[in-house]
Amino acid sequence: MAKRDYYETLEIQRNASDEDVKSAFRKLAKKYHPDRNQDDDSAEAKFKAVNEAYEVLKDSQKRAAYDQFGHAAFDGGPGGHGFGNDFSSSMSDIFDDLFGDFMGGGRPGGRRGTGRERGSDLRYNMEISLSDAFKGKSAKITVPSSVSCETCSGSGAKAGTSPTRCQTCGGMGKVRASQGFFTIERTCPNCHGRGEVIDSPCEDCQGSGRVMRERKLSVSIPAGVEDGTRIRLAGEGEAGMHGGQSGDLYIFLSIQPHEFFQRDGADIFCRVPIAMTTAALGGKIEVPTVDGGRTRVTIPAGTQAGKQFRLGKMGMPVLRSKMRGDMYIQVEVETPKSLNTKQKELLRDFEDASSEKTNPESSGFFARVKEFFDGKSD
Repeated sequence: MAKRDYYETLEIQRNASDEDVKSAFRKLAKKYHPDRNQDDDSAEAKFKAVNEAYEVLKDSQKRAAYDQFGHAAFDGGPGGHGFGNDFSSSMSDIFDDLFGDFMGGGRPGGRRGTGRERGSDLRYNMEISLSDAFKGKSAKITVPSSVSCETCSGSGAKAGTSPTRCQTCGGMGKVRASQGFFTIERTCPNCHGRGEVIDSPCEDCQGSGRVMRERKLSVSIPAGVEDGTRIRLAGEGEAGMHGGQSGDLYIFLSIQPHEFFQRDGADIFCRVPIAMTTAALGGKIEVPTVDGGRTRVTIPAGTQAGKQFRLGKMGMPVLRSKMRGDMYIQVEVETPKSLNTKQKELLRDFEDASSEKTNPESSGFFARVKEFFDGKSD
């Protein structure tokens, strides 16, 4: 029976890139692997065909010969290239990507086990005030985490002893097993991929090389930080296993709500209620500022509710910059309440003396409403 075209086998075009070839092989090898298709007798044959095609097309010289002469370029059987010792070696770099999850996990730390595992990263949530975000601050925090065991200096071995090379894997952290025509690499079951074993574990850390402690750290919070800002403290996370590299500590900041101010980036907004008379006659008001001070704002006569006044460069500092945002004062005109008899009489006198010019917006609105209904009645 004539062999199927290698490009058709891998389901790619003839002009496919090397990365396309590799990607197609990964996908199909995973799809047809016998361990995933134990009830499908044809899966093994398809798997062999995929491997054979990949062995040729991944090599630029073999691929060029195949493109010119087809299968005739490999009289004597390219299949021999696909399933011998060379194949097992060339496949070792991608075993873990394809089969690590269901064959016992990927290779730890490259070609040789190191016995050391990086510690986990830690997260610390910190709430600060808007004033702290404006000025910046230095804060002290207490973080419970794993630290390197002082008794064994992080090795996990009892004082006077040291870890020894694993005899099962020869210190490689992995073992190989043959399954028919295929060679599988798996994490060493004796040392769990570390490449070494501890015969006499440290009594304080039970062989892990780390113990739990509370650590006090200083955190510098720069001026201008926003809600959700993340600060990374390198190497301040959990200690690694058996003397491995420590993880990092991430400080996540949240800003407490403020009594007067709302923040939008570097800009600050403040809603200020003013008396109806101040809005009508004009005047001056004193408002707080985000830096803890105060400033005076002039209210022109006839100011309407919702009017904003911009105070340039009186907002928040921009993180790691000399710039500052702006502050916006939004006035809300307060309607008088709990009026006494005299106040009511004065307001009625004011109403009687008012005209359309006194309240142009409301007069104009109701005039348009009247026209609208008059038009509907025609």
